[in-house]
Amino acid sequence: MSDIEKIKKLRQSTGAGFKDCNVALKESNGDLGKAVEILRIKGIAKASKKMSRDAKEGVIVVSGDSNKTSLIEVNCETDFVAKNVDFINFVKELSEINNQCSSNLEKLNKSNMTNGKTVEDNFVALIAKIGEKITIGKVQTIENSNSQNFIYQHSIIKDNVSKLGVIVSLESKEKNEQINSFGKQLSMHIAASNPIALNSDEINKDVLEKEQKLIVEELKNSRKPEEIAKKISLGKINKFKEENSLMTQDWVMEPKKKVKDILSEMNIPSLKIKEFTRIKIGE
Repeated sequence: MSDIEKIKKLRQSTGAGFKDCNVALKESNGDLGKAVEILRIKGIAKASKKMSRDAKEGVIVVSGDSNKTSLIEVNCETDFVAKNVDFINFVKELSEINNQCSSNLEKLNKSNMTNGKTVEDNFVALIAKIGEKITIGKVQTIENSNSQNFIYQHSIIKDNVSKLGVIVSLESKEKNEQINSFGKQLSMHIAASNPIALNSDEINKDVLEKEQKLIVEELKNSRKPEEIAKKISLGKINKFKEENSLMTQDWVMEPKKKVKDILSEMNIPSLKIKEFTRIKIGE
């Protein structure tokens, strides 16, 4: 086998560049097996160096069906790489595996991809090939019995790859076009309004405490009487809850109504919003 043929074979098996393959073959005296080991070691070294850098760009990928749907965020350093063909193909396959693993990261990392290597090893190879830090960000799978999932993607790059993804799960004994239409509109509403909980009593206590502290600091310099300041503080925190809870948000398609009003007007007793998730690059 000629040197060129060896380099070609090495590139196909490792995904490394021509120069790296050529150097590895020279270091291994033409032994393909040893050259693969050299590239893997170098790849790990390159990857570890890049892990200290910021990865604020990337993509959100959706996978699954209306019963079990997943989102995965994969971060990189530049928007240029986020649109790279190798990166896109990698994240699309990764998304399918994530759905199979129900967003269990430990299970995901140890799963094999179509090339026979683990997700973990493929990450190392891709980082070495592309030259940027690549990491998994947020992951979420929604699967509920008697429910139907609806998705929305914004700033689509290709197919199921975008910059923002939403899944919302609706529970109902019925299935009709009215529910389908509401599910699609609701997923768009969530994308635009970014609720942090379904109802106000589900908002994380730490989030409420942080907001309360900000309100108190804001009122400190107002020189208002203590009793009035307390009332203002209560009003502000209640407004925060209302604006950040899905059910009490203004419906984006008809702002004079709340989401709960639209749900009530549909007059389908069994219809409930079960849960939702929203992931956006940069948030």
